[in-house]
Amino acid sequence: MERAAKGRGYGLEKGRTTNCDQGLSMMLLSEWSLDSTLPIPQLPSPWAKAVVAALALLCFGTSYDGDFVFDDSEAIINNKDLRPETSLGHLWEHDFWGTNLISNTSHKSYRPLTVLTFRLNYLVAGGLHPIGFHLINIALHSVISAMMLDVFAVLLGGLVHDEKGKLLNKAPKASFLAAVLFAVHPVHTESVAGIVGRADLLCALFFLLSFISYCKAFRKYDVPTEFSLHWIFASLLLCAVAMLCKEQGITVLGVNIVFDALVVCKMDILQLGEILFGKDKSERNLTWRRGFFTRILLVLSGGTALLYCRWRIMGTGPPVFTEVDNPASFADSALVRTINYNYYYSLNAWLLVCPWWLCFDWSMGCLPLIKSFDDFRIFALFALWFFLIGISWQGLFSKNPEERRILGSGITLMIIPFLPASNIFFRVGFVIAERVMYLSSTGYCILLSYAMCVLSKKGRRIKNLLSAALVGLVILNIMQCIRRSDHWRSEEALFTSALSVCPYNAKVHYNVGKNLADRGKVESAIQYYRQAVRLHPKYVHAMNNLGNILKERKELQEAEKLLSRAVAIQPDFAAAWMNLGIVQNSLKKFEEAEKSYWTAIKYRKRYPDCYYNLGRLYADLHRNVDALNAWQNATHLKPNHGLAWNNLIILLDNTGNLAKAEVVGKEALKLLPNDHTIMFSFANVLGKLKKYKIMTSWSHEHAHHSGRGLVVPWTCPSFRIFSGIK
Repeated sequence: MERAAKGRGYGLEKGRTTNCDQGLSMMLLSEWSLDSTLPIPQLPSPWAKAVVAALALLCFGTSYDGDFVFDDSEAIINNKDLRPETSLGHLWEHDFWGTNLISNTSHKSYRPLTVLTFRLNYLVAGGLHPIGFHLINIALHSVISAMMLDVFAVLLGGLVHDEKGKLLNKAPKASFLAAVLFAVHPVHTESVAGIVGRADLLCALFFLLSFISYCKAFRKYDVPTEFSLHWIFASLLLCAVAMLCKEQGITVLGVNIVFDALVVCKMDILQLGEILFGKDKSERNLTWRRGFFTRILLVLSGGTALLYCRWRIMGTGPPVFTEVDNPASFADSALVRTINYNYYYSLNAWLLVCPWWLCFDWSMGCLPLIKSFDDFRIFALFALWFFLIGISWQGLFSKNPEERRILGSGITLMIIPFLPASNIFFRVGFVIAERVMYLSSTGYCILLSYAMCVLSKKGRRIKNLLSAALVGLVILNIMQCIRRSDHWRSEEALFTSALSVCPYNAKVHYNVGKNLADRGKVESAIQYYRQAVRLHPKYVHAMNNLGNILKERKELQEAEKLLSRAVAIQPDFAAAWMNLGIVQNSLKKFEEAEKSYWTAIKYRKRYPDCYYNLGRLYADLHRNVDALNAWQNATHLKPNHGLAWNNLIILLDNTGNLAKAEVVGKEALKLLPNDHTIMFSFANVLGKLKKYKIMTSWSHEHAHHSGRGLVVPWTCPSFRIFSGIK
């Protein structure tokens, strides 16, 4: 069925023309006169798209050789769903981070199609090579930026087709300007230069395809009562695909509904009120209403079905976040929550207007809560709502149908895609996230382009100033994009760049310290970890890492205090319990150490490193059977645990169980054929068993495979237990 709800809306009655027909006629006659004075060149559509795509490449192309940074470690490096040996079926059962959706620890971020693209990257590159991941992100942003030309052409110029059903761009300059502003906006850096931002890029791609499909439902018809059901259903299908890339994709349905009202049906607020309250019962509006509400019913039904499926997939309910993730959502007072949510909205809007204050993380003290009306930051709320109310009023009640359409479209695209991150419907796990503004920035670009069009009508002098301002704005944005992309190339640059933006953010100091520690700069790392704990006295992860460093430096007393404090704050922190056990073992507090290890295992059942360290404790206490059991558990849970295998061989050797040691050594070398410590210990066992021929044969075989020989000792070393789980 290609046509639905036939009839004529906004047609001519005897001797009468509707206001909307008059507005439409004026628009077509003027061919959107505001566009003609805009001081930018008018390019053919293919050239315009090429320029926009090239600018997008220029802005973010420098990030192509960046490393895996920040969230990439969990979503990509440690995500087993990317590995070829993992069943594809797991992608549909796990969240974005590789955790089973039914687990209480899952973030419920269901994005299997995004993870599938990561897996394809892994397969094509033959491993975790970041360059391929980055190139796909950059290419996606370029494609999306070029597609924006068609979207902006509809929203700025109206939905107008030629006789063949081809979309006519009635605002070529304005749509080109909006697309350029989108392509070079610095707030997109996190989505493009950060690999996990691909979820936002893929979601935006199918979001736009869904919107364009909805537009195509009207390309053969010139009245709002006639439309193609095929394209409506295609739009719903593409919305579902967008949701499988990121949850935000569902918001395209809201955009489509508003688009239908503003652009297709050309409603104004007065007419809408008459329709909703049944005051306008004329026959000409009856057929129009039937077509509009049929489409809305289809869209709402599809959206409800998608939301129901999404809720069922979540399994155990919404994700659980902590106060440090989103402190405003944990405030006791509803007024405090409301004020701070609105403050966050104002900062998001400010980042669209002035994207020079960018940070990879905005939690943990970066934005202290507003708790009283004496806080000067409360003026940001008034500024935001003054702007939104003013723009909305002008868009709703303007007598100019062009202005109603453009302002309404701009506000819609700013607000609706942002709703999932607004804390209105559910708690989110962040304060501000630049990546969630990827789609919302389209609304800002529409409003700014329209403002430029209006200003260009104010005279030659204003027009010349405007031309210089636009060139300067684009150049500044490109420079900021390149600068910010460079930050995202390495964790060192990314974390350090945040210190000037959020100096009171404990997580920033923690990440800087962790990066320094990984690079061997221990003294500097200690300073940043201490600062993180000072800024956030309950920051258990900073305490744990600082305690580990102090443990390695033999500052055991302070390490014990820090780790004890961490587990007191978070009793189920298994890693801190294990590290506390290591420190207590070093302090000869054996009973306390054993309790700490078993507490860690209580909270994390499959914990091979903890079993390994428990075995070390038992070995120190000469509880050999318990030590063997602990190390066997470690190798069972983690077959490539070389330290546990080696200690098993040594302990069996030193207790005279050479036959068992030989069996264990062979099993270990099957799993870890290139582990030289295991080879050394196994050679000692063979030497004691006087199996010189086997040892020599085995040594030559290893030399053949490894390309080098092996120096085999003939005497048994003293009992050794390797330490130091890092």
